Amino acid sequence: MTTYGTNPKSSNDLAPKLEYITRGINQQKRSGLATRRPWKQMLDLGSFNFPRKLATVISRIRANTVYFQTNYTIVVLFSVSLSLIWNPFSLLILIALLGAWLFLYFLRDEPLAVFDREIDHRIVLIVMSVLTLSILFLTDAKLNIAVAIVAGAAAVLSHAAVRKTEDLYQTDEETSLLNP
Repeated sequence: MTTYGTNPKSSNDLAPKLEYITRGINQQKRSGLATRRPWKQMLDLGSFNFPRKLATVISRIRANTVYFQTNYTIVVLFSVSLSLIWNPFSLLILIALLGAWLFLYFLRDEPLAVFDREIDHRIVLIVMSVLTLSILFLTDAKLNIAVAIVAGAAAVLSHAAVRKTEDLYQTDEETSLLNP
């Protein structure tokens, strides 16, 4: 009997491969979002007060943007996506870009490597931000995007300025992020 043109593997042979792939995606999701800080910690009302000196404002913004970097990125992206609800073509482009963000920035458990060179996550963040803005500005939603970015940046900066930093860093590794 000839088996020409048939696949010798049964469909049951694919089940372990699919399980391996989904397990890998779940592990990447958990480890990639590990740098996201708990929203409860970010929005703790007991951690807010208005600073009296400009130097305090600048140091708070510097410390909070390092510590809540992923959260702040999510806030700005959420602001942009809200502004695009009434522009469906731009929203579809944003969804495609969100997939690129997830793959290249949020769900990575190791640094991105291009031509055997590791790319720092800050470089990936800057390149993806510029690429996202460039592509979205080619659509008809320029004003919506600009207003959303300004609103998101204002929300991020105001939060970073009034959020106290004394309770942020519990380990030496996290403290070294603030003072490179």
